Amino acid sequence: MLLFSQDWLEITIRLVSAISFGALIGWEREIRNKAAGLRTHMLVSLGAALFVLIPIMLSPNQQEYEALSRTIQGVATGIGFLGAGEIWRDTQPQTGKNQVHGLTSAAAIWVAAALGAAAGCGLWQMGLVGGILTLIVLRLVKKFEHYF
Repeated sequence: MLLFSQDWLEITIRLVSAISFGALIGWEREIRNKAAGLRTHMLVSLGAALFVLIPIMLSPNQQEYEALSRTIQGVATGIGFLGAGEIWRDTQPQTGKNQVHGLTSAAAIWVAAALGAAAGCGLWQMGLVGGILTLIVLRLVKKFEHYF
């Protein structure tokens, strides 16, 4: 497959957008000292963008949405396994109660993949709005969580 110069520019913009969206979330996780931080979210977002760009580039006439749909479904499912590695359970010795940790980080990894997929599809506006909303949830909602 031969790529034209405008293809290289478009691919670069999409991949840089994906890395940027992942960095937005990863930075927030990093400053909270979470195991999945900046680089993890950047790579997840970039990987998702690459996965969705493959069928887009192989079928440039935009008529073949089935392959793209299957790719996005696969990315969403596969990222769940990465997120599951972020979740752990801890038993409190004093009370014997179980506590689950890492659910928000796992969700952030999943969202980073979705933002990467959006960027890979060229939907940078959706990625930007999604990234901002994700930061609002991770930063601002956390401050009000203890009131509920």
